[in-house]
Amino acid sequence: MMTTRFLLAALLLTTLCGCSQSDRLRQILAEGEISVISRNSPTTYYLYKEGAAGFEHDLAQLLAEELGVSLRMETAYTLEGIYRSLEREQVDLAAAGLSLTEDRSEQFRHSVAYASMVPRVVYRTGNRRPGGLDELDDLHLVVLAGSSHEQALQALAEEAWPDLRWESVAEADTMELLERVDNGSADLAVIDSSEFRMQQSLYPMLAVAFDLGPEQDMVWYLPPGPEYRGLQRRVDQFLTRLQEDGSLARLWEQHFGHTTVLTRIGSHTFARNIRNKLPAWRELIRQVANEYQLDWQLLAAISYQESHWEPEATSPTGVRGMMMLTNPTAKEMGVKDRLDPLQSLRGGARYLKDIRRRLPRDIHEPDRTWMALAAYNIGLAHLEDARVLTEGRGGDPHLWSDVMAHLPLLQKREHYRTTRYGYARGGEATRFVQNIRHYYSILQWQDLSADQPGPPLNPEDYLPLALQDKRFLAL
Repeated sequence: MMTTRFLLAALLLTTLCGCSQSDRLRQILAEGEISVISRNSPTTYYLYKEGAAGFEHDLAQLLAEELGVSLRMETAYTLEGIYRSLEREQVDLAAAGLSLTEDRSEQFRHSVAYASMVPRVVYRTGNRRPGGLDELDDLHLVVLAGSSHEQALQALAEEAWPDLRWESVAEADTMELLERVDNGSADLAVIDSSEFRMQQSLYPMLAVAFDLGPEQDMVWYLPPGPEYRGLQRRVDQFLTRLQEDGSLARLWEQHFGHTTVLTRIGSHTFARNIRNKLPAWRELIRQVANEYQLDWQLLAAISYQESHWEPEATSPTGVRGMMMLTNPTAKEMGVKDRLDPLQSLRGGARYLKDIRRRLPRDIHEPDRTWMALAAYNIGLAHLEDARVLTEGRGGDPHLWSDVMAHLPLLQKREHYRTTRYGYARGGEATRFVQNIRHYYSILQWQDLSADQPGPPLNPEDYLPLALQDKRFLAL
């Protein structure tokens, strides 16, 4: 009797444990956290001045919010690393701009498609542009190892192009491929259309030679086990709802459909805005600059770079106002209404002063201000990464000219993978600072010109005609 009861209890306990372990979604809800793996790249996931950013991160964050749990992001630096984490059930989802292929669908669970892309062969303008696979000849083609593009090339080689050759690069970031084509170490690269559109501004000499194949679906992948069936259904419902209510399209447009703020404005445009817009804000800018002991021309230059002196300016990413403050920064700086010009200017001035105060004491002016501006745009953590890179490559981390030369390296995989905080838009931060310096110098020159004394007076012009030809003696 005791043995029977013990066996029944053990069977019941095993059944209960099996039920709890067979539904990963329930575990996520109970634990309060979902883990997502992605690539560290500008199109997927990276750290920005206000925290994590990237299309895949933001989409995963929406899922976490809908589930009422926190999001834990993990980074993989190879595609194989992503799939290995899924096989070992170390993560719940892979959100990394991955296309749907037959091989992958046989190995892993996957979501419904949430976007699409076209595989494109990219070349450097000025070199020979092939029109198709039959024109590759001895051109050096590179592709990401383990990618759907590599699988497509393998299939093409087996079916109709036995002489097709390429080099597989064991990276998870297409920037490595673009860099190779740009510097001439490769002739061609296969890149997703969305990633190339996002990164083309970094490599203006690169262009599309031809499309490798038809449009492909992009999906999220899950581990293969049956316990992930419930999570798969919930993810499908989530993505379907976002597609139907337009949220997914808006998020895609926010990340990929808009051009960033112009980095170089013509001198005539700036001069016109000085004449037409600045007079309405000059005294307010002077007032706030005096309050925070800043040059008013510097504050004016920053606000022009940020909003073109438009108090109701709004960017696709949600920063707003004259100084284009994010919500977290506005709250931290005590700004209740970002569209109020006075509050916005005060918030931006206070934020800049706070950053400048937190820089190492051995960074002196004017380099201190330029580096503070870079951190204003990119964050103190990424600025410090750039300073470490600068020192490691023989530069002076206390000089803006040296740090400026190394900031764009934060966009290069071979460099940002060695830094503490990873990928960052270093080139954008550099342009941000240099534009402000340009505007600042023009505004300073205008003020100096207005305050300069006129040419010395000629006394003869003021003498009566009867005295103009006379000579005078003085004691």
